[in-house]
Amino acid sequence: MCQTSVLMEKGGEEELLLENVTALEVLDDCLKITTLFEGAREFTGVAIKRIDFAGGKVFLRQIG
Repeated sequence: MCQTSVLMEKGGEEELLLENVTALEVLDDCLKITTLFEGAREFTGVAIKRIDFAGGKVFLRQIG
């Protein structure tokens, strides 16, 4: 099973937010991200910047 990580891009740096991501849902006002071991968390003020499917990484950026 491929494990996906979610990272935040800030000023050219990458900060790891979550590992073992099993689901990502775009809601009206946030992103709901579910992990294998920690359950679901919601992130507001962020958007998906890019997804690296081969590397198993989702990169977010701050908005607003």
